[in-house]
Amino acid sequence: MLFLAVFCGFLAEYQLEHKIEKDREKQFIKSLVADLQEDEIIIQKNITGNRANIALMDNFLTIVSTPSLLKEQGNNAYYMARVGPRIISLVTNNKTFEQLKNSGSFRLIHSNEAANKIMEYYNQLPQITKLEDLYFEEFAHYKTIASKLFEPTVFRAMENEDGTIKREANNPQLRTSNPEILKEFGLYIVYMNGTIRSIAPMEENLLKTGKDLINYLKEKYHLD
Repeated sequence: MLFLAVFCGFLAEYQLEHKIEKDREKQFIKSLVADLQEDEIIIQKNITGNRANIALMDNFLTIVSTPSLLKEQGNNAYYMARVGPRIISLVTNNKTFEQLKNSGSFRLIHSNEAANKIMEYYNQLPQITKLEDLYFEEFAHYKTIASKLFEPTVFRAMENEDGTIKREANNPQLRTSNPEILKEFGLYIVYMNGTIRSIAPMEENLLKTGKDLINYLKEKYHLD
């Protein structure tokens, strides 16, 4: 009888511990889904911005490569030189994922399929970061060459108080029309645009993976 009482107590304790872990698992999943839903908004904004920048930098390269257009569209050249290279680094909400990893709580995710799908999503982020780092290296070279071409006073006059950029109305001209400098400048426009063209589809894939993961987790864990 004593053995039976001890054994039943053990089973009750085991069931309670199991229930606590299942509850914690579901709470982590709810928090993770909330993070992913925030990411969805952030990623979509980045994709839209990157696609707009790709088109703008394509037009900028055409102007920089065509002397007659440079003279006629100095205001566009100055505007594109300031606005075109601007990208926003992708900063996602990894709070729950980092907590799962750093606290050892990833063991609470009992489904291997769920764990693998979560890892598939978050493993894409370092690849995007690596391309962003490459882009900013190219941007540093771009700015060095831009300093030889553009008048700083014109750039300053284009700045609005809220930090946005406006087109200069007086068709300003470049400091030099040296073809070698312009070719070097155009080359970095190509490099930077190529990097953004690589980032955009990776973000689109991340967006799709995130949406699929949200739907999967909601169904798997019976979330509202």
